[in-house]
Amino acid sequence: MFKGIFVALITPFKAGGIDYQALAVLIERQLAAGVSGFCLLGTTAEPPALTDAEKKEILSFCKDKINGRAKIIVGVGANSTEHTLQNIKTASSINPDAYLVVTPYYNKPNLNGMIAHFTAVAKEAKKPLVLYHIPSRTGQRLSIDFLGKLIGAVPQIKAVKEADYDIARVVKASTLFDKQLTFMGGNDDLWPVLMGLNYPALISAAGNILAPAFVKMQKLFLEGKIQESMSVFKMAYPLIEGLFFEVNPTCVKYALSCLGLCEEDVRLPLGALQEETKQKIQQILANTPKELLI
Repeated sequence: MFKGIFVALITPFKAGGIDYQALAVLIERQLAAGVSGFCLLGTTAEPPALTDAEKKEILSFCKDKINGRAKIIVGVGANSTEHTLQNIKTASSINPDAYLVVTPYYNKPNLNGMIAHFTAVAKEAKKPLVLYHIPSRTGQRLSIDFLGKLIGAVPQIKAVKEADYDIARVVKASTLFDKQLTFMGGNDDLWPVLMGLNYPALISAAGNILAPAFVKMQKLFLEGKIQESMSVFKMAYPLIEGLFFEVNPTCVKYALSCLGLCEEDVRLPLGALQEETKQKIQQILANTPKELLI
């Protein structure tokens, strides 16, 4: 189920509202690039800045546009269990393939709290759960022991979107739990490493603009053409790095705006990029082979 490139789709804005025309174009470009799925309302979509009504509209719109041509994972996580359950109720209207649930941020629950949280989420979801492990945003890195006890207590957790930069921990987790979980990459700049660890899928923010590159990297890697895969990565790497010069998705949206695919607008508390960052991204884009871009 969790195989291939999943794009963590942005929410394009225009004049303060959601630009559905741009969203439709982006979806079609991603599908043409060969992505396997979409992650809707993930961090890259700026869900904290969306109203509940907007979230519902976005889900319905994307479901209709995708129209069964790719898998759909919906981000529902919050640092409140009740809020998470409400997000699931909203997302259930489109019958997604799975729910992406971040480990609660800021309050940093202990093991008993985390198990109780995910148990409640699993009961409401009645769908596979993808645990989103991103210590840089949540302030909590799950130890191997903690993760093992959590997935043992909540078997509905079928996958982990791993966005930890502690490579030793990533290797150990994927080695110990590969029979119980599907590991999905969450760091675009580590994709070659993660493919080497037999990660079958990537949920990618950079894929909003570099989906053809990621799809090609994986295809070549699975064909045993490791050097060719790395060659694609090396060509894409400057832009992969550049898309995170400032907090995601500000750089992704700016790069897409340079290609005329959407406005660069983000919602507060995110703000416009620094001019220096814009100039750097423009230069990198100009040097990136066009066939690697959507």
